[in-house]
Amino acid sequence: MNRASPFVGELIAIAYLVASVLFILGLKFLSSPRTARRGNVFAASGMLVAVVATLLDQAIISYMWIAVGILIGAILGGWLAVAVKMTAMPQMVALLNGFGGAASALVAAAEFFRIDATPEIALTTDVAVSVMLAMLIGAVTFTGSLVAFGKLQEVITGRAVTYPFQKSLNAILFLAAVAAAAWLVVSFEHPWVFLAFAGIALVLGVLLVIPIGGADMPVVISLLNSYSGMAGAAAGFVLRNNALIISGALVGASGIILTQIMCRAMNRSLTNVLFGAFGAQAGAAAAVTAGDRTVRSVSAEDVAVMLSFARSVIVVPGYGLAVAQAQHTVRELASLLEKKGVDVKYAIHPVAGRMPGHMNVLLAEADVPYTQLFEMDQINREFERADVALVVGANDVTNPAARTDPSSPLYGMPILDVDKAKNVVVIKRSMATGFAGIDNPLYYLENTSMLFGDAKKMLAALVTEVPNV
Repeated sequence: MNRASPFVGELIAIAYLVASVLFILGLKFLSSPRTARRGNVFAASGMLVAVVATLLDQAIISYMWIAVGILIGAILGGWLAVAVKMTAMPQMVALLNGFGGAASALVAAAEFFRIDATPEIALTTDVAVSVMLAMLIGAVTFTGSLVAFGKLQEVITGRAVTYPFQKSLNAILFLAAVAAAAWLVVSFEHPWVFLAFAGIALVLGVLLVIPIGGADMPVVISLLNSYSGMAGAAAGFVLRNNALIISGALVGASGIILTQIMCRAMNRSLTNVLFGAFGAQAGAAAAVTAGDRTVRSVSAEDVAVMLSFARSVIVVPGYGLAVAQAQHTVRELASLLEKKGVDVKYAIHPVAGRMPGHMNVLLAEADVPYTQLFEMDQINREFERADVALVVGANDVTNPAARTDPSSPLYGMPILDVDKAKNVVVIKRSMATGFAGIDNPLYYLENTSMLFGDAKKMLAALVTEVPNV
């Protein structure tokens, strides 16, 4: 394969440097909701520069297949952007993580078989190691992301799936993968070993995610995002592409940092999330039902009066808000309350929903002002002064058992202190447990009222009733 001329080579190196700077700036601006759009523009521009530079870097045999790939990708991407609902965004993110891992694994496989078929190519150890890493991490990311997608889409059970000797089997498979990779690095001439290595990696991806319960999906998605970045960086070393190395490293590092933030939000270690099988005993946990406890059911008219005469209202959004597509309705309700002089804030728990930042994305879509969004550490001290905490579909992140019940699987997890508000209104379809499968004592407290029904319909009823108060 012919390389570009020295002048073009220097131009490409400069383009990669520019792309890398744009990636870093994009990541920086994505750290704040106020500048997130600008961050997306910077990152997308950097990717455009990198792609164009890469096309110039190699003596492309035929641009036809590249054009075909771009056309197919553009059509699929455009269709997904329009067709996928906001409620399915976590599944979408999981799937895209998987595609990133698959791309890196395919690059590794293509390079392996190219080198295997061309004995005159001088193979260096760094390239051999990079091929193995790209295949291992990419394949694990691909199948692991498919399992995460299946759990979120409810194609397969969202509960933790466990079986005897599960951890031992995973350990044996991992050691087998490492042994196969080491053999291939030393002797890069055994296609059947490489295929077996790839197969083990694909199976590992499934087995590593299957025992993780649905309540831990925000952490899993964040971790898989990091894996896809690391696989991309490894593929960059295979192709000796600096832009791919840098962008992959940025994704990998930021994903790990976000994963740690998610773990701290649940007061659990990453090891516990990956191997603790949280949710495997969800059925037993959910068996602790109301018993002789009672809940107080209210009507939309009652809640409208309560909200209208409040001075401070804190809205707590959860996955139920996303399922009902009620973000615009809750924004409309907040606007009506603000016209009555009510101070409205939104309390955002880091792991509310099914992916990191899920609630922020939903509320941003409804043009909720960023100044009204408060993270858990900022808002928790406000609940004691709030007249009403309006909980819309949030379950596990408001469960006071996390503070008070050492026997609860949630014990120790930082939660939103909604139970400390003067009045709590929970909009919920039924008394069913949340994704963690654990009963919530909040619903039986004296200051809690339950407004049963679809979140969007109940919020619409409140929008109708509030102006009449």
